Amino acid sequence: QVQLVESGGGLVQAGGSLRLSCAASGTPFSINAMGWYRQAPGKQRELVADIGSGGRTDYADSVKGRFAISRDSAKNTVYLQMNSLRPEDTAVYYCNAHWMPAPGWPVLSSWGQGTQVTVSS
Repeated sequence: QVQLVESGGGLVQAGGSLRLSCAASGTPFSINAMGWYRQAPGKQRELVADIGSGGRTDYADSVKGRFAISRDSAKNTVYLQMNSLRPEDTAVYYCNAHWMPAPGWPVLSSWGQGTQVTVSS
């Protein structure tokens, strides 16, 4: 089993920056893609950014040029640097990881508990 623990959320003024971290614990055979999702009140959870085991990244159009996802595979940690924050970025941010328990097993998915990001205008 893989557990994910997020940190780094908080309250920031518009135009400010925050850096989220997500550390994965456990002993999986491999961790494949890791990513960040967010859910604002009354809205569905949406992908913010993800990064594959080879470093390929993907971003939601709304955050391109402002957010950057990175990964330290040795530490099983993924980061999300958020710059030029806007009030519409306010949401609970969740970390996600896809991992394999053993060779040939199906890929499983784990979620963190979420961290609140609030951007004031």
